[in-house]
Amino acid sequence: MHVITTHHAFPTLTVLGAALLLSACAPMSARYSQEQLPNAVKVPDGHQVAMQTVGVGKIAYECKAKKDMTGHEWVFVGPDAALNDRSGMQVGTYVGPPATWANLDGSKVTATQVAVAPAGAGNIPYQLVKANPATGSGAMQGVSYIQRVATSGGVAPAAPCGMDTVGVKQWVPYQADYIFWKAA
Repeated sequence: MHVITTHHAFPTLTVLGAALLLSACAPMSARYSQEQLPNAVKVPDGHQVAMQTVGVGKIAYECKAKKDMTGHEWVFVGPDAALNDRSGMQVGTYVGPPATWANLDGSKVTATQVAVAPAGAGNIPYQLVKANPATGSGAMQGVSYIQRVATSGGVAPAAPCGMDTVGVKQWVPYQADYIFWKAA
């Protein structure tokens, strides 16, 4: 009797394990929705998702005098991040300036900011950019818009920025999803 119970439990655990594995994979292939995003950073109708990536890296800031000369502030310099697919495999890079998204296939694109929207305290904002024509042939060909969503971290350093730190650069860790769109 004890052997039968063990024998029946093993297939049940195998089925349960397979179900958990499949449910863990489900979000990777889930359809992307802009529904919860602020209107300013929604991609216009007539475009469809071509690629979803997760940017993991850091953003450089430099301590500079304010333009109105009333003090000093941390100024955004640029990103240095790996672009990973939903399974965690690197598929490209995101660096700047100028802001450049590059696929490992050799294609790359720059873009012009269209809009930003708040993404919560301590997080860089959501962003929508309109892509310039891509260089190289590959995944970036035909990209029309790129959205930055699901942001975490990346805001200017909390460290003091003043006369004695002008020119100092600091790197701040961040993560964000970059959603690439093409005309439908």
